[in-house]
Amino acid sequence: MSKPIKGGCLCGQVQFQVSGPFDEFHLCHCSQCRRSTGTAHAANIFTSADRIEWLAGESLIKRYTPDKPGVISKCFCTHCGSLVPYTSLKSGKLVIPAGSLSEAPGIEPEDNIFWRDRADWYDAGLGAQHKQQGPDE
Repeated sequence: MSKPIKGGCLCGQVQFQVSGPFDEFHLCHCSQCRRSTGTAHAANIFTSADRIEWLAGESLIKRYTPDKPGVISKCFCTHCGSLVPYTSLKSGKLVIPAGSLSEAPGIEPEDNIFWRDRADWYDAGLGAQHKQQGPDE
């Protein structure tokens, strides 16, 4: 196993560490992942379910599992709503939202899956201007 990588939610109440090696890293553009994340695509790393250690806040995690078969689950911090790792009910693999990690995982995205289902505005966004800061909220 590799050196553990820490991660957590936006508010910091849920904290964990994961150890590689990691098996897969996909950028998923399907409509379910876009709705689940509120972004252009999900960035998920997959590994064995035994590669995670919860350091804090595990009791704050809620799992959403739809009644409809074939729709993805997700787990999130009930305080801030950030996505956190979960075990897939279908595959038994640990699914780690890449953005929840505090450092690079040592694996790069291998593909963009469900590419034809990507958001209509995604390609234009790739060519948009790059800025160092975002708009004031």
